[in-house]
Amino acid sequence: MIYLELFLGFLKVGCFAFGGAYGAIPLIRDVVISYGWLSDEMLTYMIAVSESTPGPIMVNLATYIGSNQAGFLGAFVATLAVVLPSFLIILLVTALLKTALKNKYVQAVLRGLKPCVIGIVLATGIYMVVCNCFGSVFTLSANFQAIIITAILVASIFGYKHFKKKKLSPVLLIVLSAVAGVVIYGI
Repeated sequence: MIYLELFLGFLKVGCFAFGGAYGAIPLIRDVVISYGWLSDEMLTYMIAVSESTPGPIMVNLATYIGSNQAGFLGAFVATLAVVLPSFLIILLVTALLKTALKNKYVQAVLRGLKPCVIGIVLATGIYMVVCNCFGSVFTLSANFQAIIITAILVASIFGYKHFKKKKLSPVLLIVLSAVAGVVIYGI
């Protein structure tokens, strides 16, 4: 039964995750919380770990949660389910690519999805920052360590952009956040 739940849960994520991994985080959160596979706090930690490890976040999360719930076979089933829709869509798109991308209706759909994906990614980022810094709606408590790290990262992004006149590399941002986490939480 757990294998079917893993497959259906992550198939849902794979089918409706437009905009990449960051757009999929709310879907993953809904599926994981509704099945009770991880707590919201543990899921937040796993998102951070999945982001800092090689590979797509959705695949890393699916593999971890599947492994956590049902061992190696669970990891395989969850990973297969999350990548299957993309794999099938890519096969279909490559077969129809030349005509589909020139179609004005397909272009209209893609242009319509962009603002939605931007909103989902922005809402997810704000939600994660607020929850990590101030707790959930039910347990409002300031986490000063998380607030300090967030302030350091925001200052680094804007400072780097101001002085170097270009954006801070995501890799450098991840390394900086890891070092800040070790220094602040390690103390």
